[in-house]
Amino acid sequence: MLSISAQAIGRRKPICDDFAVPPPAAVTAGGPVTLRELIGHVVRAEVDAFKTRQAGRRLVNALTAKQIDEGLAAGKVSAGGSELDQKVDPDQAVATALEAFADGLFLVVVDDAEVKDLAAVVPLTADSKLTFVRLTLLAGG
Repeated sequence: MLSISAQAIGRRKPICDDFAVPPPAAVTAGGPVTLRELIGHVVRAEVDAFKTRQAGRRLVNALTAKQIDEGLAAGKVSAGGSELDQKVDPDQAVATALEAFADGLFLVVVDDAEVKDLAAVVPLTADSKLTFVRLTLLAGG
């Protein structure tokens, strides 16, 4: 599994919890993968995970006392039953991510080496670590 983390310049806390996605089929077959394909693979995996979480929120769950306490500490207790129906187009999500990369809004580090070109072949293994670093825009520059 590929380990994915997301950081933001100037923040100690990560943007989200680390997660894992299976490697692209090309990697498991021993073939090359470009940064463009890798970003698309990760974005599509996250769109699928979002849809799964959204479907799970439609169910009403019985909460334990611990879950209620954790929800109170976080400021929101939810037992599900939400009728959220946010539509996400995977192709549009990939296009947006690629445009953001091209615009310099984030960079990609694969196994401690930055990859700068979308067409570059990424030296990827099945257990590589990817870090997406969101850059902060400066005002008045």
